[in-house]
Amino acid sequence: MINHLKHMAIFARVVDEGSFRRAAKTLNLAPSRTSQTVADLEQYLGVTLLYRSTRKLVLTSEGAKFYTHALEMLKNAEAGLNELNALSQQHIGTLRISLPAFLTYSTISTAIAEFAKQYPKVTLSLMFTDHIVDILNEGIDMSIRVGWLQDSTMMSRKLYDGRRLLVASNKYLASKVTPTHPSDLLSWDWIRFDIRSSSVEFESPTGEKVSITENTRFSVNSADALSSFVKKHMGLAYLPEHIVADDIKNGDLVHVLPEWKLKSLGYYAVWPNKSRRENLTLLLVRFLAENC
Repeated sequence: MINHLKHMAIFARVVDEGSFRRAAKTLNLAPSRTSQTVADLEQYLGVTLLYRSTRKLVLTSEGAKFYTHALEMLKNAEAGLNELNALSQQHIGTLRISLPAFLTYSTISTAIAEFAKQYPKVTLSLMFTDHIVDILNEGIDMSIRVGWLQDSTMMSRKLYDGRRLLVASNKYLASKVTPTHPSDLLSWDWIRFDIRSSSVEFESPTGEKVSITENTRFSVNSADALSSFVKKHMGLAYLPEHIVADDIKNGDLVHVLPEWKLKSLGYYAVWPNKSRRENLTLLLVRFLAENC
């Protein structure tokens, strides 16, 4: 049985990565060796753990049960390693992290890079996507969520609040009468981020709150695309400040109704209640909270 503990670890990595090739790359093994290891494990157990196709791997019902036990084994092993690491003031292990794609160039990405430099024995695997990732099913150790957190089944820590700015191009603004109130924007063209509501709430310096609905016939599924089409003079959009700050400074975009505030976004670190790499996850969370 001891000889198959390594097989279990490789099987868990294959499931986490979703392919033999990606798992082999992270493990520094040949893909054929990784595939054969899982096949040997299936032969030893007498069951099929994974359905294989040219496009993806799918856990069988037996595989899903066995994966749970493999994760528990790895969690306990890593907990022991982390405990000794803490005593030796070293941190070793791998963390899988998901982040919204629009954070590719951000203070969070910069802080993660600094973390990697400070802890050179920690391996980081980053997944950038604008779609919400299922942390448990995809083997994610920590996810960065942006917005207003509602999921109470996970552990979380707020890192900071970030401003959103309403912007448009000079060319588009030249075709309109200069607005003085959010209601002036009702008939303007809006570019919508399709995973959020079409309702926009503004607050004036005196505390007046006004909610309007975007007049939109154009929507996109990424913040970078949102920024791109605003610069193509398609209309208004509101984006995180770090995405548009340079464009505003360079004059490519204009901050519309700058005296009216949009609701700030919360930036959160989210991780499973029973993280298999708890010490490393908490180490990264604390680092981000202190450096973002």
